[in-house]
Amino acid sequence: MNAIEALERVAYLQDRALLPTQKTAAFLRARDVVAGLSPGELEHRLSTGTLTELAGIGPSTAKVIAQASAGTVPDRIRELEETTRIPLGEGAALRAALKGDCHTHSTWSDGGAPIATMARTAMELGHEWLVVTDHSPRLTVAHGLNRERLLAQLDEIAALNEELAPFRILTGMEVDILVDGALDQDEDLLERLDVVVASVHSKMRMPEREMTERMVMAIASPHVDILGHCTGRKVKGFGADQSEVRPQSDFDPEIVFAACARFDTAVEINCRPERQDPPPELLDLALEWGCLISIDTDAHAPGHLEFLAYGCDKAFEHGIEPERVVNTWSADDLVAWTRTHPNA
Repeated sequence: MNAIEALERVAYLQDRALLPTQKTAAFLRARDVVAGLSPGELEHRLSTGTLTELAGIGPSTAKVIAQASAGTVPDRIRELEETTRIPLGEGAALRAALKGDCHTHSTWSDGGAPIATMARTAMELGHEWLVVTDHSPRLTVAHGLNRERLLAQLDEIAALNEELAPFRILTGMEVDILVDGALDQDEDLLERLDVVVASVHSKMRMPEREMTERMVMAIASPHVDILGHCTGRKVKGFGADQSEVRPQSDFDPEIVFAACARFDTAVEINCRPERQDPPPELLDLALEWGCLISIDTDAHAPGHLEFLAYGCDKAFEHGIEPERVVNTWSADDLVAWTRTHPNA
C-alpha cells in the first residue's frame, strides 16, 4: 500500500463510519498533493521532515503518508478497519443475492466521488450494476442536475460503460416530488432514464392530506419506479437509540402504499444509519399491500456502498423474500421492469 492508496483508504473508511465530511476531504486533499509531487520529492520531504510544510498536509495525513511509505499499514487504517467494520448479520444471504444498488450519488450533485470511483467500488463489493441517481435541479443545495448537465452525465455514463463492461452503470435520477406532486425534471429525460427514484425533500411538514396527495401523484407517474425514503425522517445513532432528529412527514400510509401496489412502484428500504426508513410498522404495512422493495444505500461516497448490509438485516427481520427485492434482479430484468410495469 503506497501513500496515495493509504490516504484513499482512510477516506473510504471514514465515510463508512459517517464521520464528518471535512475529515474525509482533508485526506483526499492530501492525496492530491502527494499525487502532484515531482519524482523523488516525497522521499526527500520524508527524510528531511518537511512534509507538513506543504499546503494540504497536516500532522494526521503526514503520519499516514510516512507509515505507508515505510511499508507498514498506517495505525489509522488499522484502527478504522476494526472500528468501522459493518458485520453481516442475519441478512447475509439476502446481501449475497443483491446484484446492485438503485440509489447512489456522485460529484455531479452532492456526492463525494466521481461516477467512475463509485462504480469501481461497487465492482469490488461484488455488484453487477449500479444506478446513478443524482439530484434534480430544484434541490440547489445539492447542486441538482438541470437538463444540460443530465444530458452530459448520460454521455459520461455511456463512455464508462464501454470501459467497465460487463459491469453496467444504469442511468437514473433521484427526482424531487414537488409540492403539487409534479416531478422536478423534463418528462422526455425521465423517459430516457433506466431507473427513477422519487423523493420528498422540501415542505416536509405539509398537512397529512396534502402530503398524501402529493406523494400519490408522483407514485402514479409513468416515470417513477421507486419511492425513496418515504417518511423523510432522520434518527440518532446506529443502534437502539432511534430517537428522531427530524420527525417523519405526515401522510396516510394506507393510501400511499396502496398506490405503490397499484402502480407497481417499489418502496425503498433506505439503508443509511441516520434514516432507517421506513420505520418498522410502515415497512410491514407496505408488505401487507404487496409492494415490491428496493434495498438502497443512498450512497454519497464509496464507503457508503457497504450500508446495504443494514438494509438486508432489516429486510430479514420483516421476512422479505429475495425475489420481492428489485435489486436481486439482473440489470436486464430491472430495466425490463422499469420499462413495462403498470405505471409505464
